[in-house]
Amino acid sequence: MRKPSLRFITALIIVASVYATTLAQSKAFDTSRMDSSAEACTDFFQYANGTWIKNNEIPTSQSNYGSFSILSDNNRDIVKDILDKASAGKHPAGSNAQLYGDYYFACMDEASIEKAGADPLKPYMAMIDKIKDVKSLSAELAALHNAGLPGIFNLGSSPDLKKSIVVYVSAGQGGLSLPNRNYYTDEDDKTKETRAKFVEYATEIFKLLKYYDESSAAYAKTVLDIQTRLAKASLSQTELRDPNVSYNKMPVADALKNIPNFPLGDYMKARRITPGTEMNLAHPKFYKELNAMMTEVPIENWKTYLRFMVANAAAPSLSKAFVDQNFGFFSTYLTGTKEQQPRWKRCVQATDGVLGEAIGEEYIKTMFTQKTRDRASEMIDNLFVAFNSRLNKIDWMTDTTKAEARKKLSTFKRKIGSNQNPRGFAGLKIDRTSFAGNVLAYNKFNVRRNLNDIGKPRDKTRWNFTPPTVNASYSSINNDITFPAGILQPPFFSFLADDAINYGGIGGVIGHEISHGFDDSGSRYDSEGNLNMWWTPEDRTKFDERAACVVKQFGEYEVQPGVFINGKLTLGENIGDLGGLNVAYEAFMHSMEGKPRPANIDNFTPEQRFFLGWAQVWGAKYTPAAELFQVRTNTHSLPRWRVNGPLSNMEQFAKAFGCKQGQPMVRANACVIW
Repeated sequence: MRKPSLRFITALIIVASVYATTLAQSKAFDTSRMDSSAEACTDFFQYANGTWIKNNEIPTSQSNYGSFSILSDNNRDIVKDILDKASAGKHPAGSNAQLYGDYYFACMDEASIEKAGADPLKPYMAMIDKIKDVKSLSAELAALHNAGLPGIFNLGSSPDLKKSIVVYVSAGQGGLSLPNRNYYTDEDDKTKETRAKFVEYATEIFKLLKYYDESSAAYAKTVLDIQTRLAKASLSQTELRDPNVSYNKMPVADALKNIPNFPLGDYMKARRITPGTEMNLAHPKFYKELNAMMTEVPIENWKTYLRFMVANAAAPSLSKAFVDQNFGFFSTYLTGTKEQQPRWKRCVQATDGVLGEAIGEEYIKTMFTQKTRDRASEMIDNLFVAFNSRLNKIDWMTDTTKAEARKKLSTFKRKIGSNQNPRGFAGLKIDRTSFAGNVLAYNKFNVRRNLNDIGKPRDKTRWNFTPPTVNASYSSINNDITFPAGILQPPFFSFLADDAINYGGIGGVIGHEISHGFDDSGSRYDSEGNLNMWWTPEDRTKFDERAACVVKQFGEYEVQPGVFINGKLTLGENIGDLGGLNVAYEAFMHSMEGKPRPANIDNFTPEQRFFLGWAQVWGAKYTPAAELFQVRTNTHSLPRWRVNGPLSNMEQFAKAFGCKQGQPMVRANACVIW
């Protein structure tokens, strides 16, 4: 995609001189984003994206900006047009257009939102005011949870991880407002400052609730104290990467005995949950501490905590004063975002977030074709063949484990473009009178329909993404991969680009998602989507040794002075990138077999274009605060290392660009798993 560096062309001539023909790439790839002063074998991310990084500023309304952001913005513009048309017309009650048109209209009605102020919270604050003891606490907490409002713990419907077709009740840790456990337990200066800022934020929220004015700072400290106890009893994000630690199925009667100080049975009745005979008490340590807190924390403190939890959850849908306070802490302070996006952008995002499946029917008509679906499916087929080929060549895995791996690979399912069996929104009531009211109405609707799944066979056709979403995923319990229409667009995929660019872009993404089925977490699930160790002990030990190589590699990347990527937290995504690129590259090589060799384009060989295709989809820059936030909370490495990390392990990359041992993009002890 942009002009190559003179320095690189010099090196490239040595590699590419045997090829006679050079063509100009279409507009699907623009070389002008490349950095002519960088060396491909020193810092490939900088080489592929440096000029774009230099010439583009992060918008003040974002904490990061790059290829994902640009494509998301394009998709949002299309969704806005759909919503503008729907909100301007009249539609049959309950129709998709009525639902998302009115939802968007109410979100854009700032005058009504300002007039309402905190009024939408009054019914919930009244509930909390009535709490007098643990029994009434459980009843009101059930009412809040039925309204989709968070507090204390999480309980809902969930697949049985060892019998994934079954839906049952699972109770897990929860009740926090800061991003994860470490924000409450770490003692470095920055984390202490964050806790102090959180108390300041909570103080302002209490002030906005008016009748909690006089002791707002004390109330805020109470919230932090309760959340800190919950956090210390919680598992970390890294610990949660092993699904076994969250699987503690037991008879319902035994679960109730684990929490004698809290009437969990009454709570479930209040939520209209019939749990059956077994449930999952996912995190026993958390519930042991919660049991103690039921007698040790005064009821008035629980009420204070719940008032904040309700107000904090609802803040983005309330008046400007609430929105500003919420944005100031969670966006400006935590991620460095300087200002809020225009109202219409926030409302498009909010509407897509809840009704995107309905909006997607119109989006698909504009942005997706059967031709794209067929081409994506063809590439997926090719990636499966390549992964199977690589499996067959692995020398560290026994035939027994290989057979199970091939079985799992053969049963992968795919979801492309949009859900062909939409769940629909029958029974949901949305109107134009109150945005916060619509948010709560949808939450209640969604909570109830999910609880209604308990005891029924699980519907594996459901999607986690709306069609315009720029993302992709692998589901361990479904053993399937999903690619919404939103990501099947340039720069990830384009009919205007040659195969090398597409295999490096969307091919790498496809390979990444397939590889998730065989990463440190996904590899624990079998071909039916059940948590079941199908490895021999010896093979699992060898896998763990190779995974440790990846942990060490990424754990040594310094993002900021003294701030390193968490190699354990990001292990699954890093395995996904490393395995995905190897598989995509092999698939691309297979695609050229029996055909005339593709010409050089923009002075780059097909092999080089493959790696440039990958590198440029990750072209992005982050605010310093967003970098820190990503490192502390996200399972993905930052973009620079999603490029340089996996490529530095690939001898195919080194060969393509003529890199030699000792250069930064060639690791002496390469990590290879798949």
